[in-house]
Amino acid sequence: MTETSSSSPSRRSLIGWGGAGLALGAAAAGGAVAITDGGDDIEPTAAGTGAAVAFHGTNQAGIATPVQDRLHFATFDVTTDDRAEFVQLLKDWTAAARRMTAGKAVGDGAYGGLAEAPPDDTGEALGLKPSRLTLTVGFGPSLFGKFGLDGERPEALIDLPKFAGEALDAARSGGDLCVQACADDPQVAVHAIRNLARIGFGKVVIRWSQLGFGKTSSTTPDAQTPRNLMGFKDGTRNIAGTETDRLKKFVWVGQKDGPEWMVGGSYLVARRIRMHIEPWDRTSLQEQEDIFGRDKGEGAPVGKAKEHDAPFLKAMKPDAHVRLAHPDSNGGATILRRGYSFTDGTDGLGRLEAGLFFLAYQRDVREGFVRIQRHLATDALNEYIQHVGSALFAVPPGVRDKDDWWGRTLFSKEA
Repeated sequence: MTETSSSSPSRRSLIGWGGAGLALGAAAAGGAVAITDGGDDIEPTAAGTGAAVAFHGTNQAGIATPVQDRLHFATFDVTTDDRAEFVQLLKDWTAAARRMTAGKAVGDGAYGGLAEAPPDDTGEALGLKPSRLTLTVGFGPSLFGKFGLDGERPEALIDLPKFAGEALDAARSGGDLCVQACADDPQVAVHAIRNLARIGFGKVVIRWSQLGFGKTSSTTPDAQTPRNLMGFKDGTRNIAGTETDRLKKFVWVGQKDGPEWMVGGSYLVARRIRMHIEPWDRTSLQEQEDIFGRDKGEGAPVGKAKEHDAPFLKAMKPDAHVRLAHPDSNGGATILRRGYSFTDGTDGLGRLEAGLFFLAYQRDVREGFVRIQRHLATDALNEYIQHVGSALFAVPPGVRDKDDWWGRTLFSKEA
């Protein structure tokens, strides 16, 4: 992307890496991530105190909550064909989540019970603070072919189309259910997923999971903008928690959207995006900045001085990531991002297995992620990234009170 003569081709053209479009900077370019109420009744400054995030709310916590530093995301396949048994699992999961997010052990705890029986809690979070743990549940398209739910599948819960350049691994895609565990302590997040999996034994089985670190989008006003593994600031223009009008417009399912059981919920797209770190690290600074459309130090858009200055899209190269991902280039399409970086060893060829675990919430995936992703087909960044895992989930509304449970609005016959 540097300004070179025809005899000096860009490093990207020499390397020739394939890739798929990425809404990596959709928030950085003006997309939406935010903090709000809906299960999130603590101040952002409580992050350093190990405080608890309220479990009950109109919306599930972990969507518009101030983003925590660590992630353990897991998907599950349902193995029982007994609807009542599955509903009981959702109730049991809710009870366990209510305790764990408050910093309490599951059930009767990890010790002190009947010596001849396994304890109710695995114990590795004993003595640890709640660390702002949030647990967020979603239902995948494949779930609706079970338990007579075909008629309840939302129109917005589509089968995602194939996007240019992606190479999806079936072993890291799909799932009947997902649980997103976010916390400021990785052990707290892992403990939560482990205990839900234990409770679900015989009824569900983990399909795939992903650990994440270093949030790649800030949802807290005035906080330092985090950087992704390519070294660029991400989430520059995220919505603040006070901008509830934009959350209502772009994130929460409304009364007119249908179906009724999803009102107050959202739709989650999860994508595992591999970054080709080694060729990126050998690319000139000028070309890196041209690819993103921002400078690497301050994070200012092309032609601007400050990170938060409104970008002038026409000053960027036609295939610059920010230009293509910006809402102004996508009919106003806006998504709420909660992505995390990941590293998973090497790929066996001496290259780092690393990238972005992309999480995006939206009111309608057809008007959010799909629209943006299609527009990113010509993104210059595609030569350095590739989408290798994918899943979509309908995230139901929040658990209202102590008598409510995850999925009650969908499984109301069993309520």
